[in-house]
Amino acid sequence: MQSVSAEGLPRLALASEVKSGLATAGIVLAAGTLALNNTLVGVFFDDGLYAGLATALASGLGYVHPHLPGTPAAVHYPPLYPVVLTPLFGLLRVETAAFAAKVLNLLLAALSAGLVAWHAARTDLLGPASPRWLAPTLVGAAALAIPVLAMQSVLFAEPLFGVLLAAAVILADRGGSPWLVGTAVALALLTRSIGVAAGAGIACFLFWRRAPWRTVAMTLAPVAAAGAAWSVWVLAHEGDIDPAFSLGYGNYSEHLRQAGVSALGVNAPDLPRPLETITLGWIPVPWVYHLAATAALGVGLYGLTVLARRSAIGFTLVFYLLILAIWPHPPDRFLWAVLPWLALAWAVGALEFWRRWARLRIPVALLAALLVGGYLQYEIRGFAGRWWETQARAISANFADLLPVIADLPAGAVVATDDEPLVWLYTRRAAVPLYLERYRGREPVRPTPPEHRAYLERMGVTHVLLASATSPSAGQLRSLMEAYPGWLTGVYRWSGGRWLFEVKRGR
Repeated sequence: MQSVSAEGLPRLALASEVKSGLATAGIVLAAGTLALNNTLVGVFFDDGLYAGLATALASGLGYVHPHLPGTPAAVHYPPLYPVVLTPLFGLLRVETAAFAAKVLNLLLAALSAGLVAWHAARTDLLGPASPRWLAPTLVGAAALAIPVLAMQSVLFAEPLFGVLLAAAVILADRGGSPWLVGTAVALALLTRSIGVAAGAGIACFLFWRRAPWRTVAMTLAPVAAAGAAWSVWVLAHEGDIDPAFSLGYGNYSEHLRQAGVSALGVNAPDLPRPLETITLGWIPVPWVYHLAATAALGVGLYGLTVLARRSAIGFTLVFYLLILAIWPHPPDRFLWAVLPWLALAWAVGALEFWRRWARLRIPVALLAALLVGGYLQYEIRGFAGRWWETQARAISANFADLLPVIADLPAGAVVATDDEPLVWLYTRRAAVPLYLERYRGREPVRPTPPEHRAYLERMGVTHVLLASATSPSAGQLRSLMEAYPGWLTGVYRWSGGRWLFEVKRGR
């Protein structure tokens, strides 16, 4: 039997960790190909905005919204992801560019999962006594969650954000160059604004490790520079966005200004809901569900406190969740972006409970079985039903039916519609949002008919497209038509109560 020298052990361990990362990335890449699709880009609004911004950059218009009248500057989304998409939408047709971008997202998602799995194995993130296969398995399973697949199969920035966040955490944990750590965080911030949580989290981690002040300052310097540059752009151009749709297009501070701290009472309790849905949603008995959900939340929070002492991702997740607690929108998409890290944090908590308190081993094992079993049945049903594409395909098929008529409108037409970036991308007709909303505290406020009409006239709207008779826009449009009979005239009707209206000037 051949022996292995002591010097060879680190090499074997390193090879094992690299294989874990590669295997995880390979599985995510292979399974993720199932989510590739040819649905229209723009079905989830944000993906259409990213594609439109990339098209504007490629056309030399600058960082603007090309579908809005007057092409106002973009201040809602940081620019890095549109910049990455610019070569695709500058060189290829929309349909081809959209598919190429989805392939790019798949590659980024696989790279992110591989990096997280490799790092978790390399640093014994779950603890030295944990099975070596556990961390890669958790990361791979989380990266293949149905909502994660749905998110990476459209043009969302989360896969790129995931790679940059993983790079920042790995560099920070391994004592990498402060400038490199800070640059990775800065790029994450310029991809998704919530990347600021990584800056705060990594700074706290460095302080925890008693890093010199100079190291912390050097780490935060690129982050501060990126944040300042983006803030200057936003402050200089936020006035270009019409107040009527500032929630969808304006400065992120507009959300907080309208909702205020009142959102905290609603959002904080809602944070665990998406995770409970994919793991415990199968439990039919309410009291059992709530008991299991409360216990799972406790284990997860304990895991975060332990993880914060082992890795920069611990403090980062704390700040990340604090931001979501005051953000006046559902947390789902934000949680899916860091799901592999959250799965590792929960496992850290469960393993620590198991190791420290023998009397809790049976409850912890039962809770883990409930979560794993629930997640597996959710995934099996989701893969069988291809849940990741259900909504996107329905929206895409609907607009594929509508777009030919919109494309035949005069070149100077301005259409008020849902999914307005999508309409512009495939017809090149200017388009503005039909549905309007703002917040007063935690309550959404709808526009009055006079406010709605004034907005449409301000935008120079010539046509109104009702893409779905059951959408929230239908209710607002109905109120508008009741208040101003004869102002809108139907010029085309599709099945299912879908209409194209023309605005009658002077009525």
